[in-house]
Amino acid sequence: MKFEIKNRYSGDIIFSVEAESWKVAVELAIKSFADLRSADLSYADLRSANLRSADLSSADLSSADLSSADL
Repeated sequence: MKFEIKNRYSGDIIFSVEAESWKVAVELAIKSFADLRSADLSYADLRSANLRSADLSSADLSSADLSSADL
């Protein structure tokens, strides 16, 4: 499935990838050093995701499932 991470303000695509889940897509974005500041990750299922090195300042994480995520 194709996942597109967009800027929450402009709607511009920050990162795009074929992945099996939002969790994998975001982890790949982090490994690719994508700038996730201001990313729209609302409603993303990020359970158990490794977000430790991500700069998510100003990111929209409203209603995202972050249970057991490594922050």
